[in-house]
Formats: sequence, C-alpha cells, structure tokens
Amino acid sequence: MDQQDARVEALRNVVQRVTSWQESATDGTVHEELERGLAEAGVTLTPEQRDQVATQISDGQDVDVEALAADSEGGGPA
Repeated sequence: MDQQDARVEALRNVVQRVTSWQESATDGTVHEELERGLAEAGVTLTPEQRDQVATQISDGQDVDVEALAADSEGGGPA
C-alpha cells in the first residue's frame, strides 16, 4: 500500500466514523469529531476542506474521499 492508498483509507475510515452517528450530533460536534478522527489517523486537511467535509456529513451528503485525498494541498499522513 502506498502513501496515497493509506491516505484514502484513513480518510474513508474517519468519514465513516463521523457519519455513523451524525444524525444526532450538532454541527459543532461533527467538526470536533472530524478533527479528532483526523488527528488520530494522522491525516491533515486545510481548514476549508475540514469545513466542507463537516458540512457534507451534517447535510447527509456523500464525501468524495478519493478526490479529497488526491488534493495535495490538504496534507497527508503524518
């Protein structure tokens, strides 16, 4: 598994974790849990990317994890 594959997998796991309970969570909680999950996975995103992902999760939209992981501006595994 290369670094890109690891980044995709880590992001997918974080998004799935936060999405699994988002229905009862406030937007602030979604942001907090997303931050916590990203930190635990060692993946960084820009503030704009984090806001976008949190909004998509809160709105019940799908997150394009592969496109997000491919964006080198967002960082990568620590």
